[in-house]
Formats: sequence, C-alpha cells, structure tokens
Amino acid sequence: MTIMAADPVLARRAEIQRIAEATDHRRQLLSRLALLACRACLVITLIPLVALLVYVVIRGASAWSWAFFSHLPTPAGIPGGGIWNAIVGSIIIDAIAAAGAIPFGIAAGLFLADSDGRIAGTVRLAADVLSGVPSIVVAIFAYAVLVAHGIGHFSAVAASFAIGILMLPVIMRASETAIRGVPTVLSEAGLALGARRATIARRVVLPAALPGLLTGVLLAVARGAGETAPLLLTTINSQFFSASPTKPLAAVPLVIYENGIQAYPDLVKIAWGSALFLIVMVLVLSVGSRLVAARLRRVRYE
Repeated sequence: MTIMAADPVLARRAEIQRIAEATDHRRQLLSRLALLACRACLVITLIPLVALLVYVVIRGASAWSWAFFSHLPTPAGIPGGGIWNAIVGSIIIDAIAAAGAIPFGIAAGLFLADSDGRIAGTVRLAADVLSGVPSIVVAIFAYAVLVAHGIGHFSAVAASFAIGILMLPVIMRASETAIRGVPTVLSEAGLALGARRATIARRVVLPAALPGLLTGVLLAVARGAGETAPLLLTTINSQFFSASPTKPLAAVPLVIYENGIQAYPDLVKIAWGSALFLIVMVLVLSVGSRLVAARLRRVRYE
C-alpha cells in the first residue's frame, strides 16, 4: 500500500482495475444486448430475402424442363415454349459489355491505386456518382447516343454499351481496392531491379491482385446481367433466334418483364421460370467469385 501511494502510476492502474471490475457485469450485459440486437437485425433482414427466394423457387421450378432451356418462344396458349433465344441474347450482350468495361475498369483502378492527386480524386468521385445513377438514366443516355443518333436502330451493341457503363464503376472501385492490397515492397523490388512501371504493373501488381480483380469483375457481370431498363430502350426484344450484335436480341430480363405482365398463365409461368434462372445465375456468379478468389489467395500463399 505504501509503494502504491508513493508511485502515482501504480495507484492510477489500481484505480482503473477497480473501476473495470465494478463495471464488468454492466459491460457484459450491454455486450450481450448488442449481440442480440445485431442477430435480430440479421434475422429481420433475411426474412424478406428468404421469402422472395422461396416464392420464386415455388413459382419458377415447375417451368423448368428441357424444352424451357432449348426451345424458342411460342405464341400464347401453345405449350412447349422456351427461352433459348433469350439465354443466347443475354450471353452476347453481357459478354460484349464485359469485354469493353473490364480493360477500362482495371486500367482506371490501376491509375487510382497509384495516384492520390486532384485528378484521381475527381475520377473516384465520378465513379461513386456513376455507381449510384439509376439504370434508366443510363438507358436514356445509351438510347440518345447510339439508337437515336448513332447506329439508328435498336441493337445488342447499344444494350452492351449501357450495361458496360453500369459495370464500369464497380470494376474500377474493386480494382483499386485489390491493387492497393498488394504489398508495396513488390513494386519497390521491381523498381530496384530497374524494371519499368508498366512492366511492374503487368507482371507483378496485376497478378498479385488477381483474386480481388476477379471478384470485382464477376460481381459487375452479375449486376449487369440482371438489369432490365437499359435493355428496354436499346435492344427491345425479339421472339426469333439471332446472334447478330447489330440486331435486336432477346434477353432473360426482358422475358421476365414482358411475360410477367401478360394475362396468359403459360407466359406468366415462363416469366417465373426465367426469374428463377436469372437468380440462380447471379447467385452462381456471386458465390463463384468468392470461391475462386479464396482459391487464388490460398494458392498464392502456399
């Protein structure tokens, strides 16, 4: 006691320990209440999501068959129609959009990760604003630029242009985050060996950031695959099979939109089946991106 009285540091430490012991029960109770509140919020958040998934599975699973995935649409009242043309159209539209957005998005992410100046800040702000722009606004822009005054007619290229704009900010920000996660010692080692910055970026930084880059790309593709508004104003729809990017193509979101508001039960059934197919595809892309990224990280550190 005499030593503690003589040493103010020990006295202060003993006072802190006494206060901590006195409030330990109250802090543990508050901690349990906070955890309980977080779990309750998680359950409340999951209820509508699970209800939506269950409802779509119940309504859409009955529409799935070999004919559903391999046949072309049929007129209302005639059974056996499918969405083969919509699946092919969605693949073409999203592939062209990804082919245009991925190089620009990764290059912009590399620039943002390597720069902190005024220009980089402006680009970040523009990407953040663009990621929050409603898709219908992007659709109107694509319609005005390509459909009305560019190509002059509806086409898959115009739809890919709109979808690519929506993918771009997602890829940019994900690429920046992934590249910033690469240890700076790798770049410094390359500079010390006399390598050019472009060579370091291509052979060192990008391969090391590949898991994060792949995750961002797949998430952007998953977002673009589910957009409907850009397709309504750029490629409309087609009941026939076509693989030409310069012509109007069918797409799965358009099948859901157009068939879902019809009065014919067979068309509504196809809409629900298409909705389930789209959800499964988005889920596969989202989960697959995380699994592939985890695998690449594990391989890199082994």
